[in-house]
Amino acid sequence: MEPRLNLVENETGAKFVKRYGNTNQVILRSTLPKLTQELVSLRISQINGCGWCVDIHTRELAEAGETPLRTNLVAAWRESTVYTEPERAALTLAEEATRLADAHPGVSDETWERVRKHFDDDQTVALVALVAQMNSANRIALILRQQGGTYIPGMFDNLTD
Repeated sequence: MEPRLNLVENETGAKFVKRYGNTNQVILRSTLPKLTQELVSLRISQINGCGWCVDIHTRELAEAGETPLRTNLVAAWRESTVYTEPERAALTLAEEATRLADAHPGVSDETWERVRKHFDDDQTVALVALVAQMNSANRIALILRQQGGTYIPGMFDNLTD
């Protein structure tokens, strides 16, 4: 299956990608731990079935020094002992916010309280923004039929200001 469109080769698409990347920099530069960001991004991408984004975040986790065990267990994190309580709170928020269309009631008060217990205001804002942006990125990639398997860490670094 071939991608339907290459955003960076299209004038409007290139402008969009650059601005999208710039907003992502706010999240990446926040104090929300990098590994938490990548674990959450990977889990959201798994739920949404986005091979392109699973590829990106699996490789970014490896690049950041994450162990294969923790990366491989993200899909079954609830039944795993290798995640911290803050990571578990972030993953719960990510799942509840991602599964809105599955008749999920949204982010529960209990989940919100767990997140707030482990993350300060800036980290919480970064986490909420990450969940929203990752779901958006998954949808863009799926609509355009972006395929996993070709991502190289850092390949988008020149697409931001």
